[in-house]
Amino acid sequence: MRTASPSPPLRGHPRFQRLRVITALMLREMTSTYGRSVGGYFWAIAQPLGGIVLLAVAFSLALRSPPLGTSFILFYSTGMLPFSTFNVMSNGVSSVITSNRGLLSYPVVTAVDAVLARFLLDLITQGIISLILLWGIVQGLGLHINLDLLVVVRGIFFAAVLGAGIGTLNCVLFGFFPTWKNIWAMLTRPLFLVSAILYIYEDAPQAFQQVMWFNPLVHLTGSTRSGVFGAYDPQYISFTYVLGIALGSFVIGTWLLRRHESFLIEQ
Repeated sequence: MRTASPSPPLRGHPRFQRLRVITALMLREMTSTYGRSVGGYFWAIAQPLGGIVLLAVAFSLALRSPPLGTSFILFYSTGMLPFSTFNVMSNGVSSVITSNRGLLSYPVVTAVDAVLARFLLDLITQGIISLILLWGIVQGLGLHINLDLLVVVRGIFFAAVLGAGIGTLNCVLFGFFPTWKNIWAMLTRPLFLVSAILYIYEDAPQAFQQVMWFNPLVHLTGSTRSGVFGAYDPQYISFTYVLGIALGSFVIGTWLLRRHESFLIEQ
């Protein structure tokens, strides 16, 4: 009677090997981005907090109260956190070829692995930073809010997904058209002012609202704020639109990465 052949060991399984590669890339990116000391992670928290405090101080001198709630710091943090998550994610993912060029010369490591590793690292890091900052602001100022944590997490997560999609597409475009990096920096420079961070969408002029709606970050800042300010119920939000841009950019970028990976690595 013929006995069944033993199943291959788990260590040799392709999926297990892929997981090991992504984990190793995450650890490498963690060391190169934040360093080996606690100071790197402290700076990752202090940088967005410093921007929020400066905004709060500046606008508290000019305005009596924020558009929502009573705390300028809390109001601006709900706009800054998804915006910061998007920026960190898109910048990190768009540079994975440059930062991992040496490792990508090995057949077992692919550009898509590097994208996934960077996405997971920044998603975990920015998610933790966002929750720490919100908790610190609420507890430090003694604020009483009706926090819907799932709504806040959803806003941060979608901001990360949007950043990953745009970053993946830019990773290819930066390789084929180096000038696009400068053009993209110029195009996104006013993004901070048109993402409803300093104000709410409903307070903008009607004509400006029609243009702002096409900025996906406006939907995410509004969504995040609705999880902190219970009375705020933005009706303009479309997660279908945001996910359409995010997933569409990611699919196109991933397809181009697979197709032209060797060319991009050599650049």
